[in-house]
Amino acid sequence: MESGILAIKKPEGLSSARVVSRVKRKLGAKKVGHTGTLDPFATGLLLCSVNQATRISRFFLDGKKRYLASVHLGVETDTYDPTGQVLNKADANVMAAIQKADIRQIADGFMGPQKQVPPSFSALKHEGTPLYKLARQGKIIAKPPRDIEIYDLVIHSIDLPIIEMEVYCSSGTYIRSIAHDLGKKLGCGGHLAGLSRTQSSHFFLEQAVDLISFEQMEKEAAEKLIVPLSDCLKFMPKYSVDNERARKICHGQKVALTEIYSKDLTPGVFIRLVDSKGGLLAVIETDKHPEGYNYCCVFSP
Repeated sequence: MESGILAIKKPEGLSSARVVSRVKRKLGAKKVGHTGTLDPFATGLLLCSVNQATRISRFFLDGKKRYLASVHLGVETDTYDPTGQVLNKADANVMAAIQKADIRQIADGFMGPQKQVPPSFSALKHEGTPLYKLARQGKIIAKPPRDIEIYDLVIHSIDLPIIEMEVYCSSGTYIRSIAHDLGKKLGCGGHLAGLSRTQSSHFFLEQAVDLISFEQMEKEAAEKLIVPLSDCLKFMPKYSVDNERARKICHGQKVALTEIYSKDLTPGVFIRLVDSKGGLLAVIETDKHPEGYNYCCVFSP
C-alpha cells in the first residue's frame, strides 16, 4: 500500500482518534496517525498519515493553519466552546451596547506575534495527564503563555450574538482562546460556537474527501486518494540520486552532499532525496559544515 497523506473531511461529533481508527480499518493499513487534532465538535480538514508517512508528521504538525470560526458573544463557558458548562451570561443592556466597529477594532488587535495562554480544557499534559481530565476533576492547571502568531484575521459577518470570522495562524494557536479573549475584551464574554479547519500546511479542505464517502469507496479507489510521500513535501527542495547512491541512502549510509548538489546550502534546510522515479528515499537537514547533513528519516523501498 502507498505511504502518504490522506486528506479527510472530519464530521462533527467524532474525535480525531476515532477518524484515524476508521481510516485505518478501511485501508487495512499498518499505521495511521494524524498531523494535528480537531476537537469532536469541530469539522474540516484532518490530515491522516498512512504507514511510513507517520515519520513525516512533524513537518505538518508545525505548519500554518486556517479556520472558519463562529463566535457566540454574551455566553461564557468553562471550556471556551459549546461543550462546556455556562459560567456567565451577559445582560441584555451589555449586549445592546456592543458596536460592530468596536468588534472589528478589537479583533484587529489579535494580529501578529503574541503570547497565548492555553485553555485549561485542552489536550496539553501536566505530569503526563491531559489538562482536560484534570479540569473535569476540578483541578485547573494554568500553563504558561506560548508564542503564537496570527497572520490574518478577517471578520466575514456580524449578526449579534454571532460573529463569523476566518483565522490564519501558526501551529499551536487555540481559536477558542481567541473567542474567549474577544468576549472578555468586549466586556460581554463569549465562546467558540463552531469551527472548521480549511487549511493545514499546503493542504486545503477542497482536496479532502468526506469520511462517509471514503468508507463507501472500493478499497483500490480509496488507496488512490493517498498523496505519495514525496508529493506531500513539495515545499522542500528535491534532489534526485542515481541507483548506487539510492541504495546507500536506503541503508542510512552517508553520501557526500557535493555528489547530490554542487552549490553551498544554508544550514538548517530540509531536503528531499528521491530516486530516479521520484520516490522518496530520505529527508535530510543540512548542518553548519559545507558538506554536512543529518538524516531526519530514511524510507524503505
